[in-house]
Amino acid sequence: MAAEFELTDEMLATVGVESEPWPVELTTTSVRAFARGVGYSDPRYYDLDAATAAGHDSLPAPPCYLGTPVFIPGQSDPTFSGPRNTGPSIRHGLKGLLDGGTEVHYERPLKAGDRLFMTSKISKLEVKESKGLGKMLVVTSEQSFTEQDTGDVVMRTYGQAIYY
Repeated sequence: MAAEFELTDEMLATVGVESEPWPVELTTTSVRAFARGVGYSDPRYYDLDAATAAGHDSLPAPPCYLGTPVFIPGQSDPTFSGPRNTGPSIRHGLKGLLDGGTEVHYERPLKAGDRLFMTSKISKLEVKESKGLGKMLVVTSEQSFTEQDTGDVVMRTYGQAIYY
């Protein structure tokens, strides 16, 4: 439990620094696998004819499926497949970590065949106090997903990590 904790100039310098773009894909296989993994049984997530009958031109992405980062040997994080060590990291020295949640804003529905680029940045740093955990660092990050061909933003996610 941290009794004292302050933001440093080094930490504040990370705010707003955007990562390099990373490829993210939605394939028919990944849409089906995600839908199956979370227990969705709607045929439009599995069958193109059912998707077409429901008004889609491809398999729609199920709720909460944001695509799969492309794995590139030697460059990808071995656990999460996405980029490894892109953008600045925050050296805070706090040992505990809580997930503060994720919010997703769609500009249009995602679908199989989408080829996106994802960038990430820290958008906000806050120090808060908890009676049980003491001083906490709340890191808000933003990820932007753009179409590879047009550069149009199709989705943004906002997540919070709470270090204590």
